[in-house]
Amino acid sequence: MKTVKISLNSIDKVKSFVNIVTKYETDFDLVSGRYVIDAKSIMGIFSLDLSKPIDLNIHSEDPTEILETLKPYIVE
Repeated sequence: MKTVKISLNSIDKVKSFVNIVTKYETDFDLVSGRYVIDAKSIMGIFSLDLSKPIDLNIHSEDPTEILETLKPYIVE
């Protein structure tokens, strides 16, 4: 599993992010405080506090390609 911080601070970013992650068979979780949401659920994402970066857990053996695709959302 790989964990990165991502920023989804606009509705358009959330929509395009969900479109990207749903293309993969891998499971993705978004973690904000004590809440863990399926990253493929657009309604779930909107239930989180998106004003600050949140953790994305990628449950994949080799997340290299996924990380490359998600680069615009990742914050250092």
